[in-house]
Amino acid sequence: MRRALSTFLRSTPVRATLRTTPAITLPFMGSSPSSTMSYPHQKSESEWRAVLSPEQFRILREKGTERPGTGEYDKKMDPGVYTCAGCDAPLYKSTTKFSSGCGWPAFFEGIEGAIVRHEDNAWGMRRTEIVCANCGGHLGHVFKGEGYKTPTDERHCVNSVSLKFKDESAGGEE
Repeated sequence: MRRALSTFLRSTPVRATLRTTPAITLPFMGSSPSSTMSYPHQKSESEWRAVLSPEQFRILREKGTERPGTGEYDKKMDPGVYTCAGCDAPLYKSTTKFSSGCGWPAFFEGIEGAIVRHEDNAWGMRRTEIVCANCGGHLGHVFKGEGYKTPTDERHCVNSVSLKFKDESAGGEE
């Protein structure tokens, strides 16, 4: 594949443009505009590293994914609110959480205005990435039309590491 790309670059007039472009997105690798958008709650990379665990940084800031079935909130069904682990913005009410069996917490909708969607073409597939509208932290992906009996027919597949839980019965504490 490297040889084919090299041959292509040598044989096309866009060669100079590609060499001088600082961030190249190859169509099969994908990219998300969330990394270039501006969000109200901003920090530098070093500031994020100082307040997030290495795993939180990998997922929230570098768009990683936790292993299925390992997250602390996958099976949690207590009443409360799920907030962003990066900035504490409210994202999901527990009343929108459902058991999907996918290995990650699943919600059928977020709190209005709390989540931003972006097309994600990474890994050669088309998905919809969801990020916190306040800090741009990567939450996971949303899938439609899977047949779950929810009001929206959507599954927000969210990394537990991207969330904190505020227990309603404990006055908002985790």
